Amino acid sequence: MKQKSSNPGFTLIEILIVVALLGALTIGLLATLDPFQQIRKGADSARRTMASDLYRAFIAYQATKGSFPWTADVPATLANDTSMTDGTTGYITALVNSGELKSNFITAAGSNLGKLYVTSTDTAGVYDLNVCYLPESKSFANDPAAIYDSAGADGLTCIANGLGSDTCYICIK
Repeated sequence: MKQKSSNPGFTLIEILIVVALLGALTIGLLATLDPFQQIRKGADSARRTMASDLYRAFIAYQATKGSFPWTADVPATLANDTSMTDGTTGYITALVNSGELKSNFITAAGSNLGKLYVTSTDTAGVYDLNVCYLPESKSFANDPAAIYDSAGADGLTCIANGLGSDTCYICIK
């Protein structure tokens, strides 16, 4: 009679099945986490923080000095408006010089600074200040706060308010 040898190994079929299952789980995990979407969420979080810091700095400047650093309506994107960031008369430079922002704010903000929109309208001596940004991630674009245009006005056809398909801005007001 032949005796069965107990060989403590796995067959090739068993190994292939385990590798296939691990591959399927890995693909499912990557699809769920979407690393590029996570990067966009991180960038949106950084922009939200910068927008809040900038808004608070302008408000603090106004409370300290009695006025904003500008004297007329401000429709501007920080990337294209040298009056916001230049070294001599820039509004952000004025905030840094007055101590409302850290001295490395412009450097630390980097390319995100150009994605912020600062608007201020003067209505009978009262300024309406808005610091807005366009969200890049799906979760921020669908956020209930994403209901404005770049000037801070209510966007009536935004995804977040359920009335349309336009992507709208998140504003700190």
